[in-house]
Amino acid sequence: MANIIANERLVEKEKEKSLLLSVSKDITACRSKNEFLNVINYKLKNLIDAKEVVISVLNDDGETHSTFLHDLTGAPPQAERSTRKYPLVDGIYESVSSSTSAVMLDLEELLTRGSAPSYIDSFYKNGIRQGIAIPLIENNRVIGAIFMYMEKKIATERYPLSLLQGIASQIAIAVSNIRAYEKIQQQLKEIDYYKALLEEENQYLHQQIKTAFDDSSDMIGHAGGLKEVSNLISRVAASDTTVLILGETGTGKELVARALHSASPRKDKLIIKVNCAALPATLIESELFGHEKGSFTGATERRIGKFELANNGTLFLDEIGELALELQVKLLRALQEKEIERIGGKEVIKTNVRIIAATNRNLYQEVEAGRFRSDLYYRLNVFPITIPSLKERVEDIPALVSYFMNKLSGKLGKNIQNIGTDAMSALMAHTWPGNVRELEHVIERSALMAKDSTIREVYMPNNSKSVTPVNPEVVKIKSLDESERDHIKAILMRCNGKIKGAGGAAELLGLPSTTLHSKMKKLGIAKDDY
Repeated sequence: MANIIANERLVEKEKEKSLLLSVSKDITACRSKNEFLNVINYKLKNLIDAKEVVISVLNDDGETHSTFLHDLTGAPPQAERSTRKYPLVDGIYESVSSSTSAVMLDLEELLTRGSAPSYIDSFYKNGIRQGIAIPLIENNRVIGAIFMYMEKKIATERYPLSLLQGIASQIAIAVSNIRAYEKIQQQLKEIDYYKALLEEENQYLHQQIKTAFDDSSDMIGHAGGLKEVSNLISRVAASDTTVLILGETGTGKELVARALHSASPRKDKLIIKVNCAALPATLIESELFGHEKGSFTGATERRIGKFELANNGTLFLDEIGELALELQVKLLRALQEKEIERIGGKEVIKTNVRIIAATNRNLYQEVEAGRFRSDLYYRLNVFPITIPSLKERVEDIPALVSYFMNKLSGKLGKNIQNIGTDAMSALMAHTWPGNVRELEHVIERSALMAKDSTIREVYMPNNSKSVTPVNPEVVKIKSLDESERDHIKAILMRCNGKIKGAGGAAELLGLPSTTLHSKMKKLGIAKDDY
């Protein structure tokens, strides 16, 4: 009888050894979580009739553990455990991590004591009654634990605990290898991510080059209101003071923002524009502050927000008056603390950003109506610049028309050089609710309709009627340089040739005297000309 029992034990030992070698071989071959999960499902679960197997690992913070592997197919609704962090002292984990052998878990007893973590209750409600937990040890250090849960309670001695501990040793090695592999993959992803970020910055730089502020071309006109804008730009550009640009739609608020950036010490860095009216509130927060992977549905990758992208540069918040109240609070905090947090992130990110905001709304009235926070308003309204509407500077229309003719000729493939007197009169008489942007569109439309190099009819927006002169005279459109040369000469003559100092041409033009000298040299203005 003793020989039979001994022989059975020997056969059982050989069977366990063979099974251990088989499982170990399969585990060693695993290179991904999916492969690992297949081994767990088809071999380990069947070995002890386990319904659930969960592998948990110690996190880098040394204070929490998280689920590393768990097949949630058909599992109770606790999928959040895959991303949650649990404290090391959670009623179970500490007893397992401090042991060198298997620990038996009686779920009913754990719940009765009231010391079990919340996921134990989920397992219990799904029919689980017993568990086996074994620490995962590598290089004499606990790196995690494997938890095997069964529906039936079975005596401890009926489980092949020595075999399971041997398998756990192989699992510990596999977990370390897979985590190292995942870390390398994550680092490669980050390299790709920052490579893409650099490409995005490069695109922004190219865009800046294309739209860079040039006071000899883009700031067209010399009306008093526009001159005051130029004056204010020159006064505040060199500082980091927050600027609020006010003006009707189409007056050129973005142009002023770019002018401020181009004249600032941050000009070699990016100016990043965020249109607060173009995206819904749910996306604006991600646009501004970024998000971590998995922070919300659809967040498949980590994204860097515009605050980070604009670091050491300028952030232009266009249409700030459209920002939802709940986001105004977060923006205010970012401005006050000079730091942000990505959505779903834990890390506080310091930022060094110059803020320029713009709106076509009366923000003071918005504050009075409760639609805009007063504290954010006063934070933004440090240095306001109001851009005059086109109807307030009608005298600049001829110069603007000249500019748009030159600009559009290449774009349209038409050599538009002249405009009829009556056509110009129609432009001068229009009220321009859409301001400079509307004027540009009218000129583009009229140029396309022109039969030759002269615009004889202007096509106004929102109706099909055009203004047709009876006996049109043709006005020769001057080039931009010609218009600017004539204007500077007129100012110089008005100042009796005085360039520097009070009452000089530089002051009247709102330019540094050195810039004016450079322009005069570029435009060929000699002393005899004034």
